[in-house]
Amino acid sequence: MTTKTPWLLAVERAVKAIPKGQTASYSRVALMAGKPGAARAVVRALHSLKDIPWWRVHRSDGTLAPQVAVQQAKKLKAEGVVVEGRRVKPKK
Repeated sequence: MTTKTPWLLAVERAVKAIPKGQTASYSRVALMAGKPGAARAVVRALHSLKDIPWWRVHRSDGTLAPQVAVQQAKKLKAEGVVVEGRRVKPKK
């Protein structure tokens, strides 16, 4: 088993803090984890972490990750998030 680095632990906490039915951008998660501007590092961290609600995290423009968009949209819709095409529709 690989030991989680402080960065991975911070990302894990940030993603787990996103409530069911809500989403956050990679850049927002980076900010929540204490490293503003580290959106790409969040993407890499999500690939390493297990048992977290990864589907609640998307690009800053609301689009879903192309590689997992279908699965991500299905999980988000199950939580009541409105997804149009491959984009999360912001709440008004």
